[in-house]
Formats: sequence, C-alpha cells, structure tokens
Amino acid sequence: MSMARPVRIVIADDSAVARRLLRAHVEASGEVEVIGEARNGRQAVELAERLRPDLITMDLDMPVMNGLDAIAEIMAARAVPILVVTQASDAASACEAVRRGALEVTAKPDYSADQVALLVARIRLLAGVTMITRRRVAGGAGGSEAVPWGWPDAARGAAARHSGAGPRVIAIAASTGGPQALAGILPRLGTDFPCPILIAQHISDGFAAGMAEWLASLCALPVRLVEGGEPIEPGVIWLSPSEAHLVATGAHHLALRRREADDVYRPSCDVLLDSVARAFGDRSVGLVLTGMGRDGVAGLGAIRRAGGTTLAQDEASSVIFGMNRRAIEAGVVQHVLPLDEVANALLRLASREVANEP
Repeated sequence: MSMARPVRIVIADDSAVARRLLRAHVEASGEVEVIGEARNGRQAVELAERLRPDLITMDLDMPVMNGLDAIAEIMAARAVPILVVTQASDAASACEAVRRGALEVTAKPDYSADQVALLVARIRLLAGVTMITRRRVAGGAGGSEAVPWGWPDAARGAAARHSGAGPRVIAIAASTGGPQALAGILPRLGTDFPCPILIAQHISDGFAAGMAEWLASLCALPVRLVEGGEPIEPGVIWLSPSEAHLVATGAHHLALRRREADDVYRPSCDVLLDSVARAFGDRSVGLVLTGMGRDGVAGLGAIRRAGGTTLAQDEASSVIFGMNRRAIEAGVVQHVLPLDEVANALLRLASREVANEP
C-alpha cells in the first residue's frame, strides 16, 4: 500500500449516526477514504470481497449477521485488517473478535481532536499489516538465539525449584496481536502451573476487565484484573488495567502506578518488566510478544542484567514484528520462539532449577 494515497476503509455499523460521524471525522484528516458502509455483518462480508478495502472498522452488535461471525467469514475468505470499534461494555466479545482475527479493539470515540488523530494513526498503521502469515527463518541479532529450545512438555504438577527463593515470576509484554498470542499460550499451562504471571497488554481504556473475563473463560488458571495491593500468588495470571501501570514491589505485592497524560504506552511494558527485574532478580522471566513500537525493550534488558531469562515471539508467528524485533536487535533476548512453543518453554522453566538452565 502506497503511503501517498489515503487508506481505503469500509465502516460496518448498524447505526447510521455512528457511520456518518466516523466517516466525517476520519475523512476530514485527508488520510482516510471511506469506500463503503455496511449496516450489518453480512454486508461487511460482501463489501470486503467486492471492494477489497485496506481495512474494515467493525462494530459487533449488528443485525442479520453480528460482527463476530462477519470477522470469522472475512478472515476465512479473504483476510482484511479489521479494527473493532465498539462500546467498552462489549469488551469480552471484543476480545473474542480479536481471537477470530481482528487486529485490535478500540472504544467508539467522542471525536475530540486528539481521539480522531489517534484513530486515524491507528487505521493507517493497521491497514499496512500483512494478514497472510509467511513462514520465514527468524533472524537474530546482537547475540540472540534465533532457534527454538525444542523442550518437551513438562509435567503439569512439577514443583518449581529455584535458588532457594520460591518460584520464578513471569512478566509478559504484548501489544497488537497480543490477545491472540495470549490465548494460544495461557490455556496450555494447565491447572498446576506454579509461577505467577504478570501481563502488560496494550489495550484501550475500559477493555481490560473484559479481556480478563475472556482469558478466564479460556484458562484453567485463575485470571484477575489487578486492583493494587494484592500479594503475588503462584499460579495466578494477573492482568494490568490500561488506566495505570502495573508494578511488582520489593515486598512481592502488586501496585498500580499513576499513568501520566503523555505516556505513549498504556499500560507500560517497560515499567512492569523493570519492576519484576528489581523485585525478583534471577527468578524473573520476561517474554515480549507481538506488537508495534519498542515498549518492553528496556525492561527486558533489566531482566537480563538481573540474571533472569528473556524470551521473544518469533517473526513468522507475529501479527506485527515490532516490539519483539526491537528487543532481538537490542541483544536482550536469549531465546526466540514460535508462538506454539512458548507454553512448553514456560512449563520447562517452571520445573527446572536456575543453575541447570542452558
């Protein structure tokens, strides 16, 4: 797609008012051209095939065919980048939409100048994502290992044994494509995974609670949205809200740091990873998944300097090879893994002593 021309989009929403507002504001930027409007999911499927847009904005609650079914059909027939634009009350359904192939979720904007600018930037960026995965050999840089560990499944009930100080703590950083990746990793950890898992997933305000609910429906382990002050319990998955940054404290509790107005990443992966490195040292494990930007690179470096273990999702299995690519190029990633091998790697880490790790 040439950056010289506007991004060609289709708007799918059963509300004529919502379609009109979205069209007026994104077209006013001069960077987006609306080439079609769909009043229901069936029309969205038809327009995707006939008009071949660069991107579709998709509401979820629509007649004839809902947004979830429309996304599934579009991704099966002719994959198109899809941005879900919906109410925050639909958060769990929005995460399911991402699992079915949508790239990202955002709340319906109030059309302030800042929100419109962010929406247009997001549309332009997502429209350039290649939706067909091409298998290629992932290249490492800066001393990173660009090969999988190839570990077998670890015993589900194996107790973690580490330098005499308790289980490892796993911190996961993710952005665009992260919900799909997490849905591919976390359910495979079983019921007896002994390590706490802390997640910073870039997500629009209002959607984190729905994402926690959605992940809980997929996982055998409990999934909790952090409120602040909780002890870090083994075998629990903790998800940061977007309205604050998640921090692991030296007292092994969870805290929320106030988000500043100019913070680019919400929540911050660097803040989480750095705090885990400080609190848990060589028992910290950092994993950077798919996503745009460079959030998590500095934090992963802190974990590596603390003697912890660092992992990154490989290029071929990433929706956007951005954050993980930057981390690999910075030389702070020890192991680069395809998505379908990450769960086994975490199980292996949970069942081996630090001294015996490669």
